[in-house]
Amino acid sequence: MKVILLADVKNLGKAGDVVNASDGYARNFLFKQGLAKEMTAAGLNEVKVQAGAKAEHERRALAEAQETKKTIEGKTFEVKARGGADGRLYGAVTASDISDTLKAAGFEIEKKKIVINNPIKNTGIFSVRVKLHPKVSADINVEVVTDRS
Repeated sequence: MKVILLADVKNLGKAGDVVNASDGYARNFLFKQGLAKEMTAAGLNEVKVQAGAKAEHERRALAEAQETKKTIEGKTFEVKARGGADGRLYGAVTASDISDTLKAAGFEIEKKKIVINNPIKNTGIFSVRVKLHPKVSADINVEVVTDRS
């Protein structure tokens, strides 16, 4: 029996795939668990429309990430951190601190998308990678200055 998968099924396929499954497996497991539905012309058309919409959404996200990269690449952002007179910080500059600085500058970037290779524990200028999309990343500079308040 041909079925359209509504969710990923191990050893069978991914959501949206049209696969052959035995009649018993389809009726007793896939349909009852809501993992698949029987293949019909209308169902197949619906899957094609959803796939097209998903591809368009992915294309727009990639284009938006590339535009953000053009804007943000190579810029220097100043992060204030508490530290002593010798240039050492009391803590470390985290991805959350950098994310807050970027949000203040008008870029909505989550902290989990910021990659810091080595802990930032001193003042100075450091290179940080920002993952904007799985295919697009940008390198920015973070200037750490002490805030002795």
